[in-house]
Amino acid sequence: MIEGGRLLIIPVILSGGAGSRLWPLSRMHHPKPFIALPDGGTLIARTYARALGLPGADHVVTITNRELLFDTSDEYETVDGGRTRNTYILEPVGRDTAPAIALGTLRIAQTEGENAVMVTMPADHLIDDGEAFARTIASAAQLAMQGGIVTLGVKPTRPETGYGYIEAENDKVIGFVEKPDAETARRYMASGRHLWNSGIFCFTAGTMIRAMERHCPDVLQAAGAALDAARTTDGDKRSLIAIDAEQFAAAPSISIDYAVMEKADNINVVPAAFDWSDIGSWEAFAALTPADDEGNRTIGETSLHQSSRCYVNGADRLVALVGVKDLFVVDTADALLVAGQDSVQEVRKIYDRLKSDGHQAAVEHRTVHRPWGTYCVLETGPGFKIKRIEVKAGGRLSLQSHRRRSEHWVVVSGHARVTNGDEVLLLENNQSTYVPAEQKHRLENPGQEPLVMIEVQCGDYLGEDDIERFDDIYGRS
Repeated sequence: MIEGGRLLIIPVILSGGAGSRLWPLSRMHHPKPFIALPDGGTLIARTYARALGLPGADHVVTITNRELLFDTSDEYETVDGGRTRNTYILEPVGRDTAPAIALGTLRIAQTEGENAVMVTMPADHLIDDGEAFARTIASAAQLAMQGGIVTLGVKPTRPETGYGYIEAENDKVIGFVEKPDAETARRYMASGRHLWNSGIFCFTAGTMIRAMERHCPDVLQAAGAALDAARTTDGDKRSLIAIDAEQFAAAPSISIDYAVMEKADNINVVPAAFDWSDIGSWEAFAALTPADDEGNRTIGETSLHQSSRCYVNGADRLVALVGVKDLFVVDTADALLVAGQDSVQEVRKIYDRLKSDGHQAAVEHRTVHRPWGTYCVLETGPGFKIKRIEVKAGGRLSLQSHRRRSEHWVVVSGHARVTNGDEVLLLENNQSTYVPAEQKHRLENPGQEPLVMIEVQCGDYLGEDDIERFDDIYGRS
């Protein structure tokens, strides 16, 4: 959209999925976009910074799971200090990219008009050259304003079997191709007509609405009904749109590729003028770490002897390898992955099995992120659980009670304001308090430094669902 002679683009960041191929670092409640990168930062923070570098981008729309709202806003805060206007569309459940894009498109059409130019950007892609990305998107926007749905294609650098491909002639897409076998991938690379499908799309809101009306009306209808029934909270710099679960459940779970891109006849492609990776496997993630003379890539404290071409991610404790080759070893506080190089793409099957079994290691790490900070379960046993709790500056837990457990709190560092029944206590390091079962209580950090505490729970049931909230500044029920 051109306004005052200036190109205006609205970035739409899609942050969904569990990143199952990067288990055990990636979990359902701490997925791939939030994994710390070897050189610092996260994929979602870099995606947000890249979005802010687009022409006229003073408003960012993010579509994500409602459980990830606070983690997402915290990451964005590290980029721009909260200065940019953000709209968060909060899905109750993931339904793949077509319903998500339908939600974003309908919202932008309502607020900005059908001529608004949108760019949908997955939150888990790595693109280092933000200026080249912005130039490529500006070229795509010109085609989008002429009525095209534009995809960004990446020139293959290897016969990759883990990506989908685009067959193109000049800027016209001839067809989309599923992930090929090795021989077909080599043929695609040699043809000069095939590009990797980046999953980044540019279009006007009106163009996408008309394409969905024609090719996937059930997706558009369900997304529209869910948006109409959503709970919307508009603030000065932040709008929250909590999508209605019952209406959204009617949306088919389908990707935008299947729903629109493979059916529409107005699909254009712009070659990406930048390096791109979706960090879709441990091989891709390992490549972010320089190799030593033996081809080993390591993170954390390691000791390797007569071992070569191995990747070790052992940030929490010493990991030693002796006499092995071509292994991927990822060690976290509660799960260890050991995979051969030829099988590393199969990691998602372990994740799927754990998820099916209801195993906690598929859901979250031992260190769990909350809006107010983090907690880490140090030890648990019959009738007790020990946690390390860290509350960020200004953080405030809900006023709550537990029916079946008591809690002992000891301040390790920082200052704590504790509501314990009718008392309000100010505690410093090496001071403590006891909260009996069923007593209302609240923990706050009134200081400017993190508050670190040790919590000892005692009781016959210690599950996280034994909680009744009476007041919560983060809007959790």
